[in-house]
Amino acid sequence: MKTMTRRLALTLGLAATLAASAAALAIAADKDLIVFDWSGYEAPGFHPDYVKKHGDSPTFAFFGDEDEAFEKVRSGFKADLGHPCSQSVVKWREAGLLQPLDTSKITGWKDLNPGIMAMKNLATTDDGKAWFMPWDWGNTLVTYNSDKVDEKDIQSLKAFADPKFKGRVSIGDNVDDAYALASLAIGLKDWTKMTDDQFKQASDFLRQVHKNVRLYWTDNTEIVQAFTGGEVDLAWAWNDAAVQSALAGSPIKAKRDTNEGISTWVCGYVLFKDAPGNVDKAYDYLNAVNDPAVANVLVKDWGYGQANAKGMAGVDPAVLKGKGYDDVEKFVDKTLFQAPLSSDLKLKMIAEFEKIKAGY
Repeated sequence: MKTMTRRLALTLGLAATLAASAAALAIAADKDLIVFDWSGYEAPGFHPDYVKKHGDSPTFAFFGDEDEAFEKVRSGFKADLGHPCSQSVVKWREAGLLQPLDTSKITGWKDLNPGIMAMKNLATTDDGKAWFMPWDWGNTLVTYNSDKVDEKDIQSLKAFADPKFKGRVSIGDNVDDAYALASLAIGLKDWTKMTDDQFKQASDFLRQVHKNVRLYWTDNTEIVQAFTGGEVDLAWAWNDAAVQSALAGSPIKAKRDTNEGISTWVCGYVLFKDAPGNVDKAYDYLNAVNDPAVANVLVKDWGYGQANAKGMAGVDPAVLKGKGYDDVEKFVDKTLFQAPLSSDLKLKMIAEFEKIKAGY
């Protein structure tokens, strides 16, 4: 949900954080609306109706990791809309960074996938307030070079820790995807129920994986280049890595049917509490990305699903099948949904993953 630079900036001082944020305003267009997003989502094909109505795209600022984004906004960076994923929404809301959405201004709100909307503490809270508009969803899954990796050697996610792949592995510089991989590898499908012992098992697994890691990829461009350049052969990556690598002519495939399964995430948009821009344009943007026609771009070009069920229903069945969305139910029983985590567990994961990457 995602092409992104995944680096924690938790140790940066306020001045450095704000400077980095200012530098991230790489695409300045309509200055009445600032969208704080993952790199790649500025593509006009995701919001054609906004461009049609206002003559230009919004201004985009980029983050590479949701925890990095959290720190920037908490330190004073101003934007109107943000694009976090499900596991971070609670943290952002509890920190007072968000304001409720006026769903009466969002066309197609009732068309959002019922299964996604039912995720606890995600889109709405018990008081009926809406804080998050789900938009894109997809998987983190085994991705590999079919010319160099025998599929029989990657039937289990434990392959990431197999010494035969030393120096040929890449996983994202992203705490959520890392612990999703580790949770699945130890047999845990619901990480919201992770015990202290399971946390230790998961962390120990990631330490074994670290011994094989060639690089922790930081955005989609990096992992695609690593594959197409022959730098890595096996990765834990998002759907678009295989899609984009294949478009570049490389024999890169995604594998959904490992013994332990895959991880599924949901990302979407939030409205910041101190949004400085034009709130009407913010809702115009939400309506533009939620348009059912945008599903064709998400599925075909990125390999992701749109949270708008009407949009997914309108995608060519052959395209859905090619991207693995023709029978979603068949892999649901072997997936870890990246549901919102408690703040305590998330912070513990962040701290431990930093140690693991540093070799401790």
